[in-house]
Amino acid sequence: MGLLRAAGVVYKPVEQLDLGPDSNEIYVEADIKAPRMGGLLAKIFAWILESRIFGALAFYILKRLNRVHKFISNATVEEPPMFVPLHPYVDLDEQEVIEIDSDASPAERVQQAMNCLPLTAENSLDAFKFSCFRRWTIADYSRAYRNGEITPLKIAERFIDAVHESSSRPLSIAFFINYDAEDILRQATESTLRYERGAPISALDGVPIAVKDEIDCSPYPTTGGTKWLHKVRPCTGDACCVARLRSCGAILVGKTNMHELGATPSGINPHYGPPRNPYDPSRISGGSSSGSAAVVCAGLCPAALGVDGGGSVRMPASLSGVVGFKPTFGRIPHSGVLPLNWTVGMVGVLAGTLEDAFIVYAAISGHLPSHEPTTLPPKIHFPLLNSTNPISNIKLAIYGEWFNDCNEEIRLCCSNAVQLLCERYNWKTVEVTIPELEVMRLAHYVTIGSECSTALSSHLENFRGRSEFGWDARVVVDIYGAFNSNEYIKAQKLRYRHMQIHNKIFAKADVIVTPTTGMTAYSISKNALTTGELDYVNGGTIIRYQIAGNFLGLPAITVPVGYDKAGLPIGLQFIGKPWSEPTLMHLAFAMQALCITDYRKPKVFYDILGKK
Repeated sequence: MGLLRAAGVVYKPVEQLDLGPDSNEIYVEADIKAPRMGGLLAKIFAWILESRIFGALAFYILKRLNRVHKFISNATVEEPPMFVPLHPYVDLDEQEVIEIDSDASPAERVQQAMNCLPLTAENSLDAFKFSCFRRWTIADYSRAYRNGEITPLKIAERFIDAVHESSSRPLSIAFFINYDAEDILRQATESTLRYERGAPISALDGVPIAVKDEIDCSPYPTTGGTKWLHKVRPCTGDACCVARLRSCGAILVGKTNMHELGATPSGINPHYGPPRNPYDPSRISGGSSSGSAAVVCAGLCPAALGVDGGGSVRMPASLSGVVGFKPTFGRIPHSGVLPLNWTVGMVGVLAGTLEDAFIVYAAISGHLPSHEPTTLPPKIHFPLLNSTNPISNIKLAIYGEWFNDCNEEIRLCCSNAVQLLCERYNWKTVEVTIPELEVMRLAHYVTIGSECSTALSSHLENFRGRSEFGWDARVVVDIYGAFNSNEYIKAQKLRYRHMQIHNKIFAKADVIVTPTTGMTAYSISKNALTTGELDYVNGGTIIRYQIAGNFLGLPAITVPVGYDKAGLPIGLQFIGKPWSEPTLMHLAFAMQALCITDYRKPKVFYDILGKK
């Protein structure tokens, strides 16, 4: 196909790029050429891609139409490749933080996190009367247990009843792929006995926490949302992050549903059902950590673990109206997580509040096992959220054309939220230009696709395994396998390039602020229920603001800031410098405080702690 070779871009040196507000760098909108496919159309497309006659031509056309050839394959990039987004630790001299002993146990770190939170009145649950909707927090559970108002065992029983009820509704919410009532009750009984002895392990003791089915958690298999992967990769124990939660006494309540192999942002799984959005069960909860978002949104757990390879924690958090937090690459151990995308995927936290995300982060962060890639071990700092001195002189970088590339309701809501934040704390916005964002999206897609294809290659030789895929995941894996070594190397060169671009942005500002998604949750199509669906246009809109967090390993957090006219949640995202988790939490905490009176109760909600 040499005669049809598309011309490639010649990238000029980063030093010549103007990143100021009056830059002549053109904002390139995503122009995704792929129809929405579900049902029979998805099957036909998979057959075409797997055809020896038509497959190669189809892949060539897809790459060309979607500008992979122009921006990646045939591009001239002078930068060296960066294969892993490891950041050397730099002491950022952040405001209102405390350094944590790196040898502290997970339970000790949880206690230190609790010490950083504002004090709450030691009242019974019945004394809490709010004019606005709120979810019960980890502190609420801990207080209720210590005061003897309820026991972990009673909570476990209510949790099991709620999960059962959610499965028998007119529309099953499909929170979980696996949960074991007997194991949940066993953990809850042990926790109850600890409270009776007056010796809980930590504030997490007896608190229900869910785990995305991409993370090992005994006694459950790790399916990755498939019907077959656990057969060839058995789960032999807990992932490091799960073991740390278990050591704090948390009740691990099961493996949440997810998009098969994390393939698209919708979260729809044809094998286990679509995890539905509790704000509107006819809509997606977002993927790929869809079940984790839904279970937190619906009040069953104050927090859940997810894995974020392309916004897969932050997107569902935003679409489902909860907090989603993805730390710096290397901050949380990745051992025991399915190795589907090892340089872009990171364990993250979904929680009802920033405080709960912080507590779970405190438990699971820390030094990495010796076999995981890292630079010098980074220091651990926690934000002093109870400080009477709010952080000052914060500069929020905004790239106007990018920020506004979303639907009008999101644009207005997020713009108003930023303005409110700046007015309240006297922070400033800094107008910047971040060039080549569409290039970065494509480079990330090549990277995550190549890594996933490589990770699955030994299993894909078995046709039986391929035949057990959902049709949407089957198409995605076929496309992933079409990227070659030249394209992967070019993508890593672009990773280094964009690392330099973002370093220059962070020399001007503390964080980058964006909407979290370009649209709110869309409707679940009937034909997607049995085959899954391929909706790259909507998917591209949802993922628009996510890529830097994964491709460049940057920390990022989303916090709910409002709703559209249909009552669907809208999130605002802060993207930070490497190792700046405390500053991100300060910003999210401040934003949450300004929005909390406007939070709305989902249509599907289980008040398992509050009701008697």
